[in-house]
Amino acid sequence: MTEEPITQEAEEIAQRKGWVIDIRPLKVVAYRRMWIGNGVSFFGFQFTSVAVPVEMYAITHSSAWVGLLGIAGLVPLLIFGLWGGAAADVVDRRRLLLASSTLAWFSTIGLLVQAVLRVNNPWLLLLLVAVQSAGFAISSPARQSIIPRIVPTSLVPAANTLAYTTTTAGGVLGPLAAGLIFGAYSIGTGVVVAYAVDVVLFTVTFWATYRLPPIPPIVHEEGAPRPSAGLRGIVDGLRFLVTKPVLLLSFGVDIVAMVFAMPRALFPEVAQDRFGGGQAVGWLYAAIAIGSVVGGLTSGWIGRIKRQGIALVIAVVGWGVAIGFAGLAGSLWLMVLLLAVAGAADLVSAVYRQSILQTFAPDRLRGRLQGVFTVVVAGGPRLGDVRAGTTADFTGATASWAGGGFVAAGLALALAAVFPALVRYRPPVSDEAVAEAHR
Repeated sequence: MTEEPITQEAEEIAQRKGWVIDIRPLKVVAYRRMWIGNGVSFFGFQFTSVAVPVEMYAITHSSAWVGLLGIAGLVPLLIFGLWGGAAADVVDRRRLLLASSTLAWFSTIGLLVQAVLRVNNPWLLLLLVAVQSAGFAISSPARQSIIPRIVPTSLVPAANTLAYTTTTAGGVLGPLAAGLIFGAYSIGTGVVVAYAVDVVLFTVTFWATYRLPPIPPIVHEEGAPRPSAGLRGIVDGLRFLVTKPVLLLSFGVDIVAMVFAMPRALFPEVAQDRFGGGQAVGWLYAAIAIGSVVGGLTSGWIGRIKRQGIALVIAVVGWGVAIGFAGLAGSLWLMVLLLAVAGAADLVSAVYRQSILQTFAPDRLRGRLQGVFTVVVAGGPRLGDVRAGTTADFTGATASWAGGGFVAAGLALALAAVFPALVRYRPPVSDEAVAEAHR
């Protein structure tokens, strides 16, 4: 693999740029290909994420069926996220990523074929969504655990920032582009076009993954147990996790942030009751992602922070406080602004959580812990939706929204005060493990 060297001059230039997003990881050829492939494919996936619920409602005329899509996607994610993480520590991660991406790609082709043939079967839609989710759940730990093997340790935060910023931008632009398709075509034709776009753009991921170098498991110490992709491997990863307060707390503050301060389920009600509906709900759904994109583009400072644990806690507290004040806002634009601030804090939190995991965990367990990370990231916001909606039935939307945000900020501070391991954490500065992985 040929890479452009990351020279001292490049380091000095990056320092002078200050707030501009750090693009030095793009000098690593393998990472640059992954970044392009993942960004393009995630943008394409947004077409499917819009088309599936639109098609489901057109078939059933039932929001309950649309809601079942969330269950169909979540259950495989919880199951195969853990298994995929264990597998990523046993087999070549490049091969695992190719195989799991193929599974997800074939499910997307299945969506396209059933739309072209007008099958109109809601159970088939649920099945295809479940298969697609399983493919994503297996590929995600492998994809994330590859990053510390192909970029220097010091650039892992910058690499994660680039990835999060790109996917978040896709999360904003993709649905808007899908909306244009459904505005120009009938629903039947629109879903066909949307699925076709996703199928075509997904192929970029195969190109990027195929061009990666082999990434086999690192040879373990003599006498250490051989890793397993079965239940024993998953248990080994969980056993390691519960003995590491830094990792446990990084997961814990994220769960607190998402369960108590994710107001997404309240957007339709608040948009209607407080702002008269219309375009307000669209702005509320887009605001957090817009803030994350802006935060990513001004993130040049992230890789220079040495006290990443403290930075993570501050970001989670900032998320909670911004969400809390947003719930009290009487102006749509003030609410959107505060949600955007929360989105920027969420990006910082996500980057540091991912970076702490990737650099703190040994490579032999990195895939399994990435599997746990996938489950936490997927499950937290969905539990937050349940918490927000249920609480609102008893206290009202404002109390559920604002109260949840302030509670999350308080709980994050309490965790950091009672269990100080996270705030004491500093990232390793040596790239010896990365160099060893390339030998």
